[in-house]
Amino acid sequence: MEILENIKSQIRGDITDASFEGANIVLYTNDEKFFKEGGSQIREVVDKIKKRIELRADSKILLEKEKTEEEIRKIVPKEAKITNILFDFHRSIVMIEAKKPGMVIGKQGSILEEIKKTTFWTPQIQRSPAIKSQITENIRGVLYANNNYRRRFLNLVGEKIYKEWNPEKTEEWIRLTFLGGARHVGRSCILLQTPNSKVLLDCGVDVASKGSDKFPYFNVPEFDINQLDAIIISHSHLDHVGLLPYLYKMGYKGPVYMTTPTRDIASLLNLDFIGVAYKQAAKPLFSSTDVKEMVKHSICLNYNEVTDVTPDVRLTFYNSGHVLGGALVHLNIGNGAHNLLYTGDYKYARTRLLDPAVTTFPRVETVITESTYGSKYDILPPRAETEATFLKMVKETIEKKGKVLIPELGLGHAQETLLRVEESMRQGDLPKVPMYVDGMIWDIDAIHTAYPDFLSNKIRSQIFQDNNPFLSDVFTRVGSPQERKKVIEGGPCIIIATSGMLQGGASVEYFKHFADNPNNLMVLSCYQGPGSLGRQIQDGEKEVMVEDEDRKRKIEVKMRVEILTGLSPHAGRNEILSFFNNMRPKPKRIIVNHGEVSKSLDLASALYKLNRVETNVPRTLETVRLR
Repeated sequence: MEILENIKSQIRGDITDASFEGANIVLYTNDEKFFKEGGSQIREVVDKIKKRIELRADSKILLEKEKTEEEIRKIVPKEAKITNILFDFHRSIVMIEAKKPGMVIGKQGSILEEIKKTTFWTPQIQRSPAIKSQITENIRGVLYANNNYRRRFLNLVGEKIYKEWNPEKTEEWIRLTFLGGARHVGRSCILLQTPNSKVLLDCGVDVASKGSDKFPYFNVPEFDINQLDAIIISHSHLDHVGLLPYLYKMGYKGPVYMTTPTRDIASLLNLDFIGVAYKQAAKPLFSSTDVKEMVKHSICLNYNEVTDVTPDVRLTFYNSGHVLGGALVHLNIGNGAHNLLYTGDYKYARTRLLDPAVTTFPRVETVITESTYGSKYDILPPRAETEATFLKMVKETIEKKGKVLIPELGLGHAQETLLRVEESMRQGDLPKVPMYVDGMIWDIDAIHTAYPDFLSNKIRSQIFQDNNPFLSDVFTRVGSPQERKKVIEGGPCIIIATSGMLQGGASVEYFKHFADNPNNLMVLSCYQGPGSLGRQIQDGEKEVMVEDEDRKRKIEVKMRVEILTGLSPHAGRNEILSFFNNMRPKPKRIIVNHGEVSKSLDLASALYKLNRVETNVPRTLETVRLR
């Protein structure tokens, strides 16, 4: 390919192979001297073509795997606590997993450099989760077990990106079709089209809906899975990623871009989605094999890392403040002809877990914003006030020998709650009673401990200083029906369990046993979708129907039920307005989606009055032309 030949012609060294890894370019050499000393030449070429280039050793000169592992363990200090070493022979990469990755890197990368020069393998470092995470181990295993396929796949992605690469070319038109998530919370899915590219932004389900409202519309002329160039995922909640494995089942073989924590949590949530279907005696939409395909085709980026995803679309992720690894998606389209920011879900306030969403970008003409809490009535109370209310209610319940049930979505909200309770018990604001963690929340906690770089400065520092709040002895995992039975029959406690909308999962089992006791408390603090059991209870219904051993039965709700909206991981009305007020540069157009109809329309009206820019509230299947 022309760009590879161009690069090779500028290198004064023996290059045995040149290939792509997505938008990055990798050169292989069997010249030991050039491998050790050719860095300056590579940097000169990078400065000219403005693309990321990496020099690796040809497999012929790599040190044997056993000897390499021996050398790595000699070079790396024991205090780093290496837990695993995996080899990707086809890409000359050795992945070193350690409890203290900084000690594997060394000052200014000195230890990595020594490993490289001694073994000729290119080392990559990953943090071992402080809590054992089977899903993270499995994912890392899948990526390295399929390394030959992975190399071919990444090269193919690069060939497609550079096939029509022309930095001078400007595009004639850009348009968006809303396949889901317009005037609706759930099934987020937007198709971006240019003359050269078709890119899908998110691919979710609405777990609380039934029938055609549950899934995005793929049976439309605009969508052809065989012409899809890339998928970009903003974060790992099922309403944004729950249908992604299905696309791989239906034959999609292209890349999906997301952050590393999003990949791990999305895999976990999708596997759980399969499990919930079986429990409800329904046929799952996809299998664990399709989830594995999603992982094999994933390309993970850090925040602020720029990459081409098609010949005319360049992607950068920014922190969204919503959940671990959640991202604002910035797209530079047509070599700067148009810049689009898709927010996914975001939080414009500092939380225990995360820093607030980023508001400064290189360029932005159009923003697509969520509006989950976008109406003028969605003024979230101050977080400190809501937390004080939460602690007071919990304390009152424990004093009455009752139990506290907190149904959670599993990601984001749940970890905030855990950290809040841990801190309160440590400081003596709450009596020390067991806090039981049921469902996949425990596994998601483990993933949090593997990626502290994506967390707030405070939590990151605690983890780095071996003061990890997720390891507190306050928390006890519930991993079986027998253990759940003991919790139900035991004394005062706090239980945090999935699902957050009481749509199946452990939270429903606890609710069935706790509902008839007025001394018990249930705190609903996450969004309750229309039609869900959680929404019925939130709306004040005192008698509800639940599934119980293949039959439905009526339950009387006598337990205390409290709604706390101030703890939402979504931006409230004022946060959204502040986000746009502080955003630099100012957009020329704002498109409002991901909200119930009245909230989306209300927010669009307010944004228009305050910013005097064009606002749109598209319906599902509507197409908006950006240029």
